[in-house]
Amino acid sequence: MNHHTVAAISITGTCLDVLGSLYLAYDLLGGQHGPLRLLTRAVTYSVVFGIGYGLGLGIFFGLASGIATGITLSIEFNRAARGLDHYSLPWEALFSAIRGFGFGAGLYRILGFGFAIAFAILITVGQVFAYSHGMRPAIDYAASLRPRLTRRQFRGTGVRTIGFMATALICNAFIHHVDHAWFFAIRVGLVTGIVTGVGATVNPYIEYYADNLPERGLGAFGIGLILCGFALQSLQYWLALFDIRLNGIRQAFHEHLHLFCIGSQ
Repeated sequence: MNHHTVAAISITGTCLDVLGSLYLAYDLLGGQHGPLRLLTRAVTYSVVFGIGYGLGLGIFFGLASGIATGITLSIEFNRAARGLDHYSLPWEALFSAIRGFGFGAGLYRILGFGFAIAFAILITVGQVFAYSHGMRPAIDYAASLRPRLTRRQFRGTGVRTIGFMATALICNAFIHHVDHAWFFAIRVGLVTGIVTGVGATVNPYIEYYADNLPERGLGAFGIGLILCGFALQSLQYWLALFDIRLNGIRQAFHEHLHLFCIGSQ
């Protein structure tokens, strides 16, 4: 853990505080027909995709790509839930660019600016191409208590997996050479494909609860978010209060690991 991680945790805690306050103000924000339906979708999808991407490709990648994916998907699903037709292609291109930027930002710290910007551009172009051929996140939209994955969603997940693998290999060949390029490309493709497939499967479940928000449940959820936000935001102050140095934590961990290895021999 370094100071960048502590800062990210504090920022996350502040965001949770704000979200918790919004959920507590459910009635003031218009109840069932207010913006909390959109906010609920954004938060839920950001968490689902953020955790999935974070487990496979690191915390920073999960944070950046999860937020970008959650915000754009929530806007598109919110429109589908109202029975409206999909957005025009220019708007869908904007959503693609936002998600592409999120993926690129997630790779920036790992592989540098050149790889990140090239990856973002190629992913954006690929998503726009998919939109133009009828493949979009809200395809086969449903809101129910039964998770599902349709044939078209499964096919789109497979194409997305291959597309991300190919993009990583192209960027590796022309922009920045990565150690174990094939392993990295397969990792990026599989993580993206698995998370996309899981997201599409639980999508009807999320959509059902987004349209049937229980007021008391929202209040309790808001309080929980505020408490979690307080815990995360106060971490930096607990470290300072007990005079815990980040480098000291890392050094102590390595020392204990070294002693454990010696003792096991």
